[in-house]
Amino acid sequence: MTDIEIARNANKKDIRQVASSLGLSEEDYILYGTDKAKIIQSSKEAHGKLILVTAISPTPYGEGKTTVSIGLGDAFHQLGKKVVLALRQPSMGPVFGMKGGAAGGGYSQVIPMDDINLHFTGDFHAITAANDLLCAAIDNHIYHGNELGIDEVIFNRCLDVNDRALRRIQLDHRKEKFNITAASEIMALFCLADSLDDLKEMLGNIVIGYTKEKKLIYAKDLHIEGSLVTLLKDAFYPNLVQTLENTPAIIHGGPFANIAHGCNSIVATKLGLSLGDYVITEAGFGADLGCEKFLDIKCRKAGFSPDAIVLVATIKALKYNAGVGKNDILLENVSAVEEGLCNLDAHVQNLRLFGIPVVVCLNAYDTDTDDEHQVVLNWCSKNDIPVAISWAYRDGGKGAISLAEVVDKVLTFPKDFHYLYEDGDSIQDKIYQLATKIYHASQVEYSDQALEKIQLLEENNLSYLPICGAKTQYSLSDDAKKLGNPKDYTIYVRDIELYHGAGFITVLFGSILRMPGLPKHPNYEKIDLVDGKIIGLS
Repeated sequence: MTDIEIARNANKKDIRQVASSLGLSEEDYILYGTDKAKIIQSSKEAHGKLILVTAISPTPYGEGKTTVSIGLGDAFHQLGKKVVLALRQPSMGPVFGMKGGAAGGGYSQVIPMDDINLHFTGDFHAITAANDLLCAAIDNHIYHGNELGIDEVIFNRCLDVNDRALRRIQLDHRKEKFNITAASEIMALFCLADSLDDLKEMLGNIVIGYTKEKKLIYAKDLHIEGSLVTLLKDAFYPNLVQTLENTPAIIHGGPFANIAHGCNSIVATKLGLSLGDYVITEAGFGADLGCEKFLDIKCRKAGFSPDAIVLVATIKALKYNAGVGKNDILLENVSAVEEGLCNLDAHVQNLRLFGIPVVVCLNAYDTDTDDEHQVVLNWCSKNDIPVAISWAYRDGGKGAISLAEVVDKVLTFPKDFHYLYEDGDSIQDKIYQLATKIYHASQVEYSDQALEKIQLLEENNLSYLPICGAKTQYSLSDDAKKLGNPKDYTIYVRDIELYHGAGFITVLFGSILRMPGLPKHPNYEKIDLVDGKIIGLS
């Protein structure tokens, strides 16, 4: 069966039963039908163990972080543990583009997968509306006399659809560009806010532009933060759904990890930590992107840190990082798996810099061979790295029992968490540490524009902000073609963007763009509505 057929045939519980299993009463949530709810109860004291799922460098085949996260949650559920998943909502850009949905796959999914992958409870639309209301207010202010003296606008419109034609547009009086919603600053700050009051303050702190004298101009100067938080009020409540095996799942927010910080919301994670004994969350793309940002940005703001990190690898990804092409990727190739281990090793060594215990999860598929699996198991054993194979895609929770047992043991290991850099480090020093320690570059080169912007940020006393690296997800470097573990290269900082509302500085490496395009044969060609039922969605 296809993913959507499996999801449609699930033995789904009424969401009130799922909420009850977490100790929530009917006063604690708002129903969205019988299979979705928004939790309006504030988080209480956190007591759960936090497990972060990340992966080695992504490939076009997908590494299955969400599938592993869900399978691990279902496995803990089967073992009688009180577990909560805290996941991101998919963007419709990839759903209709190349990657597809992000609600898991096979027998390891969250449901209703069609709603989750599409409009869900309307959160993305609310974020898009708030973003574009602010854009309209900026241009309205300029039209009516520009009392603030806005000379340069740096806040852009957004849309939750891949559309390369919107990368550069011409307005009546200036040029503009669109971001995809998942790469917008409002999505980023939405997921980093601790409360509605905090959200309102962060919205007001968005820098919308500069005067001719390079003075910062804020959204609050337009007196719009009240309207923006009003638009986002209901969206700010985390969404409760369930897995195929009825494990509770909180899904909230969805910033891209190759541009923004790639993690679900702080309020959802904290809520999970107050409701469950085990909380499983994920960070987008490879560990050099989402996971590093989870640790250096989200943990800084939230005041927590993971108790264990699960690093997902697949046989296909290891072969891909050894240069195996699409036509040969499913053929047994033990030597290619061995060669591709350099990418797994790079991510393990990177994660060890943060002082958190790491487990390697080999996300298995029927196209793998035992000999290929053994290469990974032997390497982990030789390097004293806890490892387990997950068959969650094929077998659901029971396919991840061994992974859950290994993770449960690792949760007893001591941790010595620390950030990659300190708040007081200079912007260029932070960039250098990220580039050399995580991306494995030997030196950093800057455009003149980037250097000018760094100087401007320093003059405005903003050096204390953490940095958010925006680069290709397919390589540790800024070049998607440099696979494996590239070293001794020069990484290029093309531009710097201030996400003051979200509380970080975005550093654009290489040719990264914030509005994706569609492939020659997008996923939308496969999706249809037949006899009232959606087909082709995955």
